[in-house]
Amino acid sequence: MTTNPINENQLGLLNLVVFVLSIYVLLAILVDTVLVLPKETSILLTYIDNTICVFFFAEFCFRFYKAKNKQAFMKWGWIDLISSVPAVSYLRAGRILRLIRLLRLIRAFRSTQMFVKHVFRNKARGAFTSVTILAILLIIFSSIAILQVEKDPDSNIKTAEDAIWWAYVTITTVGYGDKFPVTTEGRIIAAVLMTAGVGLFGTFTAYVSSWFAIVKEE
Repeated sequence: MTTNPINENQLGLLNLVVFVLSIYVLLAILVDTVLVLPKETSILLTYIDNTICVFFFAEFCFRFYKAKNKQAFMKWGWIDLISSVPAVSYLRAGRILRLIRLLRLIRAFRSTQMFVKHVFRNKARGAFTSVTILAILLIIFSSIAILQVEKDPDSNIKTAEDAIWWAYVTITTVGYGDKFPVTTEGRIIAAVLMTAGVGLFGTFTAYVSSWFAIVKEE
């Protein structure tokens, strides 16, 4: 009797992540189509998009493996499969086909509604889910933002790899100091990211501690 709820919770979390990533992908496609972005920003968006495509493909494989009726699953599953096509140069058709992710939003939204109602009954689980999603979004958008404002010749954040590394190190409050902003706008972004990181990882630590406490009691 306890197996089905656990599976539903896992799939609910997966649906929520897919929903958030689908929204990001659609916004990225819109920005990349309407605006002429700097080279490094476009490279960064490509890296993020390829990572999301890998996640989408893994999610498709997981759901296909779990599906009892494979043929019935593929009635909608083919959309998930096409959604995992990356926008690489030799797959230009993939860029057009990725617009079919619009349909994923409809599908993910229905399952997300049920998940949100359930997961936020447990405050600890709800907080952990919110922290995870917010941390991912902060890393993505702060990476993009820092590349836009760090135009000073003395800046050492010049490439997509630099931006991703800087955002991850900053939000985790590790602060190696090898990459840092030199512009006023960049420092404001860094201040917001560091402040958010302290709160986010404090919440994460509290959730892990509560989880170990529950396991110990059992």
